[in-house]
Amino acid sequence: MSDSTPRSQELRIPSLARVEGETALHLRIHDGTVIEARLKIYEPPRFFEAFLRGRAHTEPPDLTSRICGICPVAYQMSACRAIEDACGVVVDGQLAALRRLLYCGEWIESQTLHIHMLHAPDFLGEDDVIGLSRLHLEHVRRGLRLKQAGNAVVELLGGRAIHPVNVRLGGFHRAPTRAELRPLEERLRTALDDAWDTVRWVAGFEFPDAECDADLLALAETGTYAIESGVPTVLPYSATSPPYSFPLRDFTDHVAEEQVAHSTALHSRLDGRRHLTGSLARWAVSGRLLSPLALQAAREAGLGDPPSHAGAGRGGEVCRNPYRSILVRAVEVLYAVEEALRIIAEYERPARPYAEVPARAGTGHGATEAPRGLLYHRYTFDGGGRVTDACIVPPTAQNQGAIEEDLRRLVQAGLDRGEGSEAELTRLCERAVRNHDPCISCSAHFLELDIERIH
Repeated sequence: MSDSTPRSQELRIPSLARVEGETALHLRIHDGTVIEARLKIYEPPRFFEAFLRGRAHTEPPDLTSRICGICPVAYQMSACRAIEDACGVVVDGQLAALRRLLYCGEWIESQTLHIHMLHAPDFLGEDDVIGLSRLHLEHVRRGLRLKQAGNAVVELLGGRAIHPVNVRLGGFHRAPTRAELRPLEERLRTALDDAWDTVRWVAGFEFPDAECDADLLALAETGTYAIESGVPTVLPYSATSPPYSFPLRDFTDHVAEEQVAHSTALHSRLDGRRHLTGSLARWAVSGRLLSPLALQAAREAGLGDPPSHAGAGRGGEVCRNPYRSILVRAVEVLYAVEEALRIIAEYERPARPYAEVPARAGTGHGATEAPRGLLYHRYTFDGGGRVTDACIVPPTAQNQGAIEEDLRRLVQAGLDRGEGSEAELTRLCERAVRNHDPCISCSAHFLELDIERIH
């Protein structure tokens, strides 16, 4: 075989238990240069949008929550907002506050799971959380306490911790009493201390130099850190391009999905460019609206001050290092705990647990900030309230292009440092993917790395 003949080499890793879902990675390397990185998601298509057609307008919140067992509240809230938009109903007051409280619970448990169980082992040289617990048991226990606190919030409001059953259009089947919320306060006060300790813990990690060169997309809400509502807002990567926003109804005019041959998940581009949604984007777009306590935590963590207005990047720092996303997640957990305590302290039980949402013909749009990023839903209904069209754009599908480019750049940097063995490249790729906490089932507990070297 001549030296010019392309040679391919395949490495299979039987289990990657710290990424949710199933995926493979194909790298093409030519004379030491990475020319392509393809994240190949091969889980079977879920077809949720197809089987929602013909369903009653009351059904999508419960059905779409089954898309993900980690962030079912995100799917319920985005579906509710889209349907209520189509039906001309606005949920406000204490019902809106309860929705935000429920979402805070999901943020606490989901972000904590990623920080302590999935991401931290990478920084401490451990293969998994079992190995982590041998040397850092107190940190693992703290993570479990935090996750249990988040689960308790979701269970009390949602009826159960996974796939809540108490959520409905217009609010909830039943609203809790003040007395029922009171036990959560003590648990959340302990969680606030644990969240502070988590911020200080992850601040001591060593972070490789890296930069994600994608535009950042997150919801922005006047006067508050956006969670359950907001306007899509973009911070372009180019320093010469100003931030901009667009109406939610125009979301699919800006975020275009396309099928790629190597993945069962759609890829997305924002106005023709790669983009990233999630914690780093939220920090850039709305970090200035975090509570004073959360901003103090961010400074102690080394994030500095966020951009001073609308993600403009002036008077503050835009964090584009995906390794440092764990810092932002830790700050968001602290904020969610504090916000949950605030809502409980101000809670008055509403006269009715839900607002009526009568069916009508029309199209509605809804978006919320899932832990992994912006989650968009659109539904069209006929006059009888039956779904005639559905569109769901999850954050992981939006982030795939940015993840692939991150992989290409990080592998290239590894090759330039002489880290060219299959084992070294595998570790590097696994870590790079985990930086973004992808939820493959929404768009990896199994990664096959296929390296094709062309000489």
